[in-house]
Amino acid sequence: MMLGAQTEVGRIRTMVVKHARDAFRNQVEVDCQWEALGYLGRPDFLRATAEYDAFRALLEGLGVEIHLLPAAGTVGLDSLYPRDAALVCDRGIILASMGKEARAGEPDAMKTAFHGLGVPIYGRIEGAGRLEGGDVAWMDSRTLAVGRGYRTNDEGIRQLRDLVADCVDQLVVVPLPHWRGPGDVFHLMSFYSPLDTDLALVFSPLLPVPFRELLLERGVRLVEVPDEEFETMGSNALAVAPRKCILLAGNPETRARLEAAGVEVHEFEGEEISRKGCGGPTCLTRPVAREPP
Repeated sequence: MMLGAQTEVGRIRTMVVKHARDAFRNQVEVDCQWEALGYLGRPDFLRATAEYDAFRALLEGLGVEIHLLPAAGTVGLDSLYPRDAALVCDRGIILASMGKEARAGEPDAMKTAFHGLGVPIYGRIEGAGRLEGGDVAWMDSRTLAVGRGYRTNDEGIRQLRDLVADCVDQLVVVPLPHWRGPGDVFHLMSFYSPLDTDLALVFSPLLPVPFRELLLERGVRLVEVPDEEFETMGSNALAVAPRKCILLAGNPETRARLEAAGVEVHEFEGEEISRKGCGGPTCLTRPVAREPP
């Protein structure tokens, strides 16, 4: 498999995903886990698999090569969101260390899967370090932003800084707000989605002022998500190529603002696979190879 993804906006060539069929396994497993994991509602297994089939077809229709992560008894429903368990630099995969205890087994499951695909593991976050992939975003090929919140701690960031020392020129630490507390799903990419080298989708009420100022200083135009569409994950958009993205259906004003900024928007239905588990299209995917933007 090709490797190289020090960008969030270059055309995606290859990614790994976890089909809802393999993450959820069956309705009995869903019923046993969803409340303890903090899901907003009980996912319906059959509807989730149908939604995921359509989501996968959308990705493939946009030219993305898909590799499916296998079912594994050591992980639960949240393995549907592979973005969080690993990140990618040009030297290989860096395995995360999950801030959510129930997801602790996911990095090792990813390691096994990547070995099977022939993808090199470059390093991992260990010991007291905690770092999730949803808190890590490339601002450009040599600048990495990392959210410091409840899922990613100082030790995790320190280890990441050491691992990417020869891959980046700048690592920007973005302090995250308390928002709804440590039990909530909240990452850097909950309110920041790069769409091109000079364009990003943001929810400014939660955007830390220094980070917002840095984006503007770098010449990044900000498309603002309206208040009423933050809860429906309007700010979580997956760039599949520069100014081409996938957005969760049900965010019409966000879509209109994106299109006014010259972005080609593709929607998917995700009541079962996204809204109930609070994981948008970036969370559902782990791009492994992107072209330079």
